[in-house]
Amino acid sequence: MQSIVVFGDQLNRAIGAMESATPDTHQVLLVESNALLAPSNGRGRHRQRNHLVVTAMRRFAQELTTAGFDVDMRRAESIKAGITAHADERSPEAIVATEPNSRAARRLCHDLGIDTVRSSQFLCHHDDFASWADGKRQLKMETFYRWTRSRLGYLMDGSSPVGGTWNLDAENREPPPDDPSVFSTPPVSRLDDTDYSVLSSLPQTHGEEPVGLWATSRRSALARLDHFVRNELERFGPYEDAMTTGSWHLAHSILSPYLNLGLLLPGEVCDRVEASYRAGEIPLNSAEGFIRQVIGWREYVWGLYWLWPEHGDSNELGHDRPLPPMFTGDAPTEMACLANTFDGLQQRAWVHHIPRLMLLSNFANLYGIEPRSVLDWMSDTYIDAAEWVMVPNVMGMALWADGGRMSTKPYVSGGAYINRMSDYCGDCRFNPRKRVGDDACPFTTLYWDFMHRHRDKLAKNHRMQRAAANLDRLSDIDDTLARAQTVIDAVAKGRM
Repeated sequence: MQSIVVFGDQLNRAIGAMESATPDTHQVLLVESNALLAPSNGRGRHRQRNHLVVTAMRRFAQELTTAGFDVDMRRAESIKAGITAHADERSPEAIVATEPNSRAARRLCHDLGIDTVRSSQFLCHHDDFASWADGKRQLKMETFYRWTRSRLGYLMDGSSPVGGTWNLDAENREPPPDDPSVFSTPPVSRLDDTDYSVLSSLPQTHGEEPVGLWATSRRSALARLDHFVRNELERFGPYEDAMTTGSWHLAHSILSPYLNLGLLLPGEVCDRVEASYRAGEIPLNSAEGFIRQVIGWREYVWGLYWLWPEHGDSNELGHDRPLPPMFTGDAPTEMACLANTFDGLQQRAWVHHIPRLMLLSNFANLYGIEPRSVLDWMSDTYIDAAEWVMVPNVMGMALWADGGRMSTKPYVSGGAYINRMSDYCGDCRFNPRKRVGDDACPFTTLYWDFMHRHRDKLAKNHRMQRAAANLDRLSDIDDTLARAQTVIDAVAKGRM
C-alpha cells in the first residue's frame, strides 16, 4: 500500500496523484501544520483563512473516508514532522504526492525522497509556459492569453475569437452604479460541528470570526460557482474595475479561494462561463473578461512564479519604509477608501483586485513601503493568498518592484482615479483634487512626490513619460513636496 500526501491546496480527487488512486492501492495523508497556521516570526494568517484551509482539508478527508480510503488526518508541528510520523506509524511501501504548488513544498518532497506526479491543477503546466516563454524578449500577458485561449478553444470561432476581438477590456471600465442593490447577496452557509471543532483547535490570530461566507467543501464551492454565473456574471464585465461602499463584492465571483485550494478547477469554471454565454445568458464582454482572468492572468502568474525564482527579492525603486500603523491595525486612518478596505479585510480577509491594486498597493508604493513587507502582509491577510499568486502579483504588477519585468508601468495614481471609479471620496475629509493644504488627498500629494523621487527612472518609460513631464507644469511643486513629507510623517505615527 502506497501513501499519497495531499497538500492543503490540492483538495480534489481529479488532481495529479489522486486521479488514479483507489482505496485498494493507496492510503491518504493530510497534515495540519502548526508552523503554517501560526508562524513564530509574524502575526500569522487571518483567522478566516486558517479556518477555510483546515476545514476544507477535514471535509476532504471525510469525503475520501466515505469513498473507502484509509485517511490519516493529523496535526503536527510541521508538514515534515507529519509525514515522518506517518511513515514511522504506517510503514507505506512508498510515499507519493502531486507536484506541490510552492518551492518550499517541492524541496521538502525532494529531501524526503517523495516521488511526485505531474500536476493537472492548472491549464498550462509551468514547463509548457517555460517553453512558450523561451526566446521572447518580453513576456506580455496579452500574448500569452491569446496563445492559451487558442490552444484551449475558449470563446473561439475556429481560429478567430468570438466577436472578432480578443480583449474587450475597454468595455469594462464603468464607475459603480448609482444603485448598488443591483448586486446580489453572496450565499452564506451555516457553521456546523466541523467548523466549530476547527475553530476551537486554531491559534488566535488576527481577523474576525468566520460566519459561513466561505465555502469549505467542493459541493459548497460548486454552489458558489452556480450562484455567480446565475446572478452576477452578466454584470461582471462593466463593473470589473469599480469600487463602492454599497457593495463589498460587486459582481466579482469570489471564487479565487476555491480555485487556489483545488475545490474548483479552472477548466470546469471556464466551461460553465462559456456555456452561459453560448446559451445567450450573459454578454460577451463579461464572459471574455472573466475567462481572461482565469486562463490569462491566473495561468500567466502561475508560470512566472516558476520561471523567475528570484522575483520575491525585487526592489527596483529602493523603497525601505516599514509598514505604517494603519496596515498593522495599530491605528485607524481618516482616508475613507483605505479605512473601508482595511475594515473589509478584517471582516472577510478579502477585497477585490481594484482595492488591492489601486488602493493598498498604490498607497504602499507612493508611501515607499519596503516590497517584501507588503508581500508578507498581503500573504498573511488575504484568504486566497498563495506564494505563487502573491510573489508575481505583488512584486510585478502591484509594486513594480521588478522594474517592469512583468508590467510595463507602475500602477500608481492620485485621488482623481479613486474618485472617478468609486464613491469613497464624497464623505472623506480629504479632497482628491488638492495636493497641498491640510485637506489635500494623501494619494494626490504622494503621487507627485513619487513621480519626483523616481523621475529619472520613470521618464525612460514610454507609458510614464508624459506624467513625469507634468512635474514641470506644477508651480507649487515645492509646497507639494513639503506637504508630502508632512503626510509621510503623520502616516508613520498613525495620525492620518
